[in-house]
Amino acid sequence: MKFSYLLVILGFIVTITGFSCNKENNGTPKPSQKRNVQFVLYTDTTFTNENSLITFTLSIVNASNKTLWDSMFLPMQLKNIPDLSHKIMVNKTVPNDDNSLLKVGFYYTIENVGYSWKLDTFSNRSTFKSIEFNFR
Repeated sequence: MKFSYLLVILGFIVTITGFSCNKENNGTPKPSQKRNVQFVLYTDTTFTNENSLITFTLSIVNASNKTLWDSMFLPMQLKNIPDLSHKIMVNKTVPNDDNSLLKVGFYYTIENVGYSWKLDTFSNRSTFKSIEFNFR
């Protein structure tokens, strides 16, 4: 009899503890949740006669303006940027489980023309961000 009361009390304590550990976190991803960015690059413009070189860099920057990750594609001719059916897709997990507001996107340089970018924010309440760049 004493043993069954002890089991009931122990079960009650375990149940209450389990529920209390699942409190709301105001939408911010839990530290154990990985955040992922999908970079998609393509064009719907025809650059058939454009031989100028373009270099794309993919980037993830945190709220402190620290670059968490970047990667550069080899330079390609403008006419070789793929169309939508041949798009370049890169998936990257946010390094260091950074849960801050992020700036993600593409930087690009066109030889003898200039430098520009396509950036977007990645909310600290989200676990997935897809940034599509239709280069025109």
